[in-house]
Amino acid sequence: MSQISYKDAGVDIDAGNSFVENIKPLVKATFTPHVLGGIGSFAGAYELPAGYKEPVMLAATDGVGTKLKLAIDSGNHSTVGIDLVAMCVNDLICNFGTPSFFLDYYATGKLDVAAATSVVAGIAEGCKQAECSLIGGETAEMPGMYSEDDYDLAGFAVGVAEKSELDRVSLVKEGDVLIALPSSGFHSNGFSLVRKVLFEKLGMKFDDDFKGRPLIDVLLEPTRIYVKLFKALKENIVAMAHITGGGIVENLPRVLPDHLYADVQKASIRPLPIFELLKEHVGETEMYRAFNMGVGMVLVVRPENVDAVLKGSDGYLIGTVKTGEKCVKLS
Repeated sequence: MSQISYKDAGVDIDAGNSFVENIKPLVKATFTPHVLGGIGSFAGAYELPAGYKEPVMLAATDGVGTKLKLAIDSGNHSTVGIDLVAMCVNDLICNFGTPSFFLDYYATGKLDVAAATSVVAGIAEGCKQAECSLIGGETAEMPGMYSEDDYDLAGFAVGVAEKSELDRVSLVKEGDVLIALPSSGFHSNGFSLVRKVLFEKLGMKFDDDFKGRPLIDVLLEPTRIYVKLFKALKENIVAMAHITGGGIVENLPRVLPDHLYADVQKASIRPLPIFELLKEHVGETEMYRAFNMGVGMVLVVRPENVDAVLKGSDGYLIGTVKTGEKCVKLS
């Protein structure tokens, strides 16, 4: 009777081992002195940084959504790892947490060592941009759960904050100023709608020219990471809102108390050209709910600190905080 191996069932242990060897130098390149031990143990270890009076651990998790479909179909896996890190660490800093370390989960139907290595290279690059360490991860080869070419990603970021700095909402006051930090594109939200419009309705192709670039490069532009700006401007910021799914109208209220609303001047927002193309086929209300509209982060700043924030960033004014029922009013 012939015997069946794990590889016959669709799981290649040798490919997994080869993948681990490929990513070891990528992972090590993200290590800081706080990382204890190396790669290959059952858990990653990270020493709490000094200097906090009452340190609080913060954690955030996210994925990349259907932007992965574009990476898979185009064969360009180099940027979605940056997206994965960005979506997590950009949430952490909104609670004034400094990212410390990151972990990833990669699940696929059949492990493509080259593609997976490219993804992890992107994760490592994202960690460098976020000044955090990639200390662990999991790779799952799951035939029958995913098709051979498909994979999915999840990310987990952990950081540290001072306990006294956690409650940002109570600090927001009438008269505070709203400053937009530009996004690099769609970031990692709204791609089901993007694909529906561009590829199904308009019949566009990956290699179509869009403002001097292949369309796929515009769409896969990685999510901007705001960690370094946060660290530089922290003392001048009251609160921050990461503009992800739900757009400005649903994310900005998360940093407002019940008696204040955000008066956002729609004419001040600077959408990228790709958003202008979508606007021709999607209603304005839906655009502001599905996309960031060119704003990746909104900072709430005291009037006396506006000049310092503008001078230290590429931000621009989009509105003010006013008394009234909590919401965003686009005027």
